[in-house]
Amino acid sequence: MTRARTFGLPLPGTPGPHNAITDVPGVEVGYTTLIEGDGPLRAGRGPVRTGVTALLPRGRSGAAAPCAAGTYTLNGNGEMTGSHWIAETGALTMPVLITNTHAVGPCHRGAIEWSLRTRPEGAREWMLPVVAETWDGYLNDIDGDHVRPAHAVAALDAARGGPVAEGSVGGGTGMNCYGFKGGSGTASRVVGYGSDSYTVAAFVQANFGSRRELTVCGVPVGASMTGDDPMAETDWLGLAGAGSVIVVVATDAPLLPGQCTALARRVPLGLARTGTVGHHSSGDIFLAFSTANEGALTSGFPVGEPGYEHLRFVPWNRIDPFYEAVVESVEEAVLNVLLAAETMVGRDGHRSPALPHDRLKALLAARGVDL
Repeated sequence: MTRARTFGLPLPGTPGPHNAITDVPGVEVGYTTLIEGDGPLRAGRGPVRTGVTALLPRGRSGAAAPCAAGTYTLNGNGEMTGSHWIAETGALTMPVLITNTHAVGPCHRGAIEWSLRTRPEGAREWMLPVVAETWDGYLNDIDGDHVRPAHAVAALDAARGGPVAEGSVGGGTGMNCYGFKGGSGTASRVVGYGSDSYTVAAFVQANFGSRRELTVCGVPVGASMTGDDPMAETDWLGLAGAGSVIVVVATDAPLLPGQCTALARRVPLGLARTGTVGHHSSGDIFLAFSTANEGALTSGFPVGEPGYEHLRFVPWNRIDPFYEAVVESVEEAVLNVLLAAETMVGRDGHRSPALPHDRLKALLAARGVDL
């Protein structure tokens, strides 16, 4: 699997050991990938190019302990369930699932079924799963009932730490980015803070941008890569840059919920480094959470005598390095998507070409980028 750094891109910052969201201690990622059939679209029968991505903020062992969290929406043509409760409480309690636009419902149910099985003590409480989506209808039979609750459960059960697969996997299976094959990607940064160090990381489901916008390491390469752009050459939707992008930012730095929201607001700066202007037809929705202060943000029904909780947090006037880490990790995660994804053919012969590595190297070299 090719990644931005193995490709040789001179990107700033120091990544964690896996350069992935799983570098944040406790975070786990799992996938269910669904690829089936070829040829003409037969609604409800395929072809299928889709899936489910699952993120466990504290892994299985700490799945029920809330994290400080915040969300931000750059453009609202999309969905992230559970966001209203996050805004109300500043806490993320449930796992996070990412899938296609028309599979939010079954994934929502799957998250509930998984939570009832893994934390039966929560059965008497309400559950508001976080399920986000992007549209994969160019390659996938999106109106077919292909993603079921069991697929969401399987992705959650598959969640692990360590290296994370990228490209056409999980919820990113049928996605496109800048007119090339898109999908799932991740990156991380280590942030020094006095004698301590923390990790800030991003996970991206990339399905956005038009070809001419693509920018790599400051070079507007997309304008010179306009050939072999099937999405622009057909009338499949007629909206340049149509699609969406979901980004999840994780950190083990101790942050307030409002500071998590501030991290989420920096995500568009990382996306902009790759060229996008944020299209009206795109759902650009972001979530950031902190795994620090475990146990401080309680949920559910109160028991025992009233008491107090305490939050340890980075002072606001010291937060800029964490913003920088968000911007850098988001940019690299998108580039990892593009470099890892391979050409895919889906419904009705629709083709999403892989980013041509040799052409990219030549364009960067011509502008003085040393690979």
